[in-house]
Amino acid sequence: MATFTWTGKTRQGALQKGEIAAKSRDEVIGILRKQNILVTSVQQKGGGFKLNLSFGEGVTDKDIVVFTRQFATMIDAGLPLVQCLEILSAQTENKFLAKTVGEVRQEVESGSTYADALRKHPKAFDELYVNMVAAGEAGGILDTILNRLAKHIEKAAKLKKQIKSAMVYPVTILGVAIIIVGILMVFVIPVFAKMFSDFGGELPGPTQIVIAASNISKQYAIPLFVGAVISYMGIKRAYKTPAGQKLLDRFALMLPVIGDLIRKAAVAKFTRTLGTLISSGVPILEGLSITAKTSGNKIIEEAILVARQSISEGKTVAEPLAKTKVFPPMVVQMIAVGETTGALDAMLGKIADFYEEEVDAAVGALTALLEPMLMVFLGVVIGFIVVAMYLPIFKMAGTVG
Repeated sequence: MATFTWTGKTRQGALQKGEIAAKSRDEVIGILRKQNILVTSVQQKGGGFKLNLSFGEGVTDKDIVVFTRQFATMIDAGLPLVQCLEILSAQTENKFLAKTVGEVRQEVESGSTYADALRKHPKAFDELYVNMVAAGEAGGILDTILNRLAKHIEKAAKLKKQIKSAMVYPVTILGVAIIIVGILMVFVIPVFAKMFSDFGGELPGPTQIVIAASNISKQYAIPLFVGAVISYMGIKRAYKTPAGQKLLDRFALMLPVIGDLIRKAAVAKFTRTLGTLISSGVPILEGLSITAKTSGNKIIEEAILVARQSISEGKTVAEPLAKTKVFPPMVVQMIAVGETTGALDAMLGKIADFYEEEVDAAVGALTALLEPMLMVFLGVVIGFIVVAMYLPIFKMAGTVG
């Protein structure tokens, strides 16, 4: 037996770490999972191995959707589970996923359930996937659950793509603007500054401002670049800590326009995921734990965990969600109606549909708002620089005339 050091999180999000003696890293993960600890890394003491359990490494959403749909079709056609896995491991294009499916097949042949076999491969199949498969196996409706899973992953991927597309345009425009202004300040303005210096005389105020900015940019270009890189790395590092992630996520939700988009996307993801889990037979407490981990925002994760605690004490879901003030009142009211009528999964699906449409509208509005603002900003900055450089030339031309 070897000694392993591990780090992980409790269901409440508290960081944990320690050492454990085991035969393999899989055994370590199994032991800690029984203690309700989500493992984030396992390293053998004295060895150089480190396991970083990040969902989707080497596997895209599209790969998982194709695999899931093909698997559901084969199961529905009456093919044995092991034969389905054997066929899919041979024809899956993604080498990492093909290898994983082959290992899953071997574990199923050895007597493991399909869900337990998937649970050993968190890089390809996350907790949501595994729990839904387990519910499908228990209820004898694995093909139905797999089709639901594929549909859920497709919608989640679409939502993610919408958010990214909303961010790509402004980031690209700002990047181009920074590059253009940087080139002007470092390479072009110094040429004009030397020419004006040779002519002598007092320069107009705007020209003096631009030349001063150019001198600062030229003198401190490297320190400014290094500082920007260090700041980016510092923010990225801070986001990996619970306190830093909570602070940055809270700040993101407070941003005008963008914060509203993030909130709507989070609500759509939460309701879609929880509704899918409940309709598939996953217990609501387990469903809330899974949705909290996949929320993508620490503030929303904490709100969901508060709701989970409330249910475990015999209360409702809606009441603690309302107290957090993270979820819109309409969402809370609809969840309350769903709980009262006993159709919570259907109500969550309706909320998800509504907020996915809201995200569509918000992305369109954000793009429509940012495009003219960025164009005006870019035009004003570059226009000011150009005018400031031509003012002395106009002044000299007037003097000569």
